[in-house]
Amino acid sequence: MSGERLHLGCGPVHLPGWVNLDNQPYEAVDRILDLRQGLPFEEVSFIFAEHFLEHFDLQDALNLLAECRRVLADDGVLRLTTPNLDWVWATSYSTRWTATSASTATMDVRAWPHDPAAAQECVTLNRAFRAWGHKFLYNQAMLEEALRRAGFADIQWFRYGQSTHPELRGLDRHEQSPDTPDLPHVLVVEASGRAEPAARVDVTEYLRDVTLF
Repeated sequence: MSGERLHLGCGPVHLPGWVNLDNQPYEAVDRILDLRQGLPFEEVSFIFAEHFLEHFDLQDALNLLAECRRVLADDGVLRLTTPNLDWVWATSYSTRWTATSASTATMDVRAWPHDPAAAQECVTLNRAFRAWGHKFLYNQAMLEEALRRAGFADIQWFRYGQSTHPELRGLDRHEQSPDTPDLPHVLVVEASGRAEPAARVDVTEYLRDVTLF
């Protein structure tokens, strides 16, 4: 592949050999762009965005992913890393559900504490959603949904720094948190190929309600 490589939301991180894009005039930036207005590129080989997608409203994120699919060459690859909502939930909030069977669960209200530890969990969970400019957090299922809606056909999941493409290995720079292979703290995905956009999750009410205020 010989097309351009785009680094979206680069901030102060300059990747040599990439077109480093941001909406702020950091020293590392090659071009200042508001990516909500589209990507003025064609036949791109690779797109990389680390801890970037979660800073967009869901509709803007869906639009951006569709735009990434549009500008990528047929064999181009999009690599994203974004916080894993499942990890945030599991590490921020205590489990207070008692399973009664494989398909049902009951809640013991008496076991639900109302103490400083519970209040701290509330603050921690809200911090993950609201701090650092976060607007929408994804779990693996929802990130795949977003990519399918954008028209990507092939989706592969990776660990931090890993890829089958040499050009995409070792790019990740973001601070890491303790995790496990079964519950990674960030989702690392590479999407490629073309398919008809497919929506399997109804987000209509969510999109309606977040625009009310």
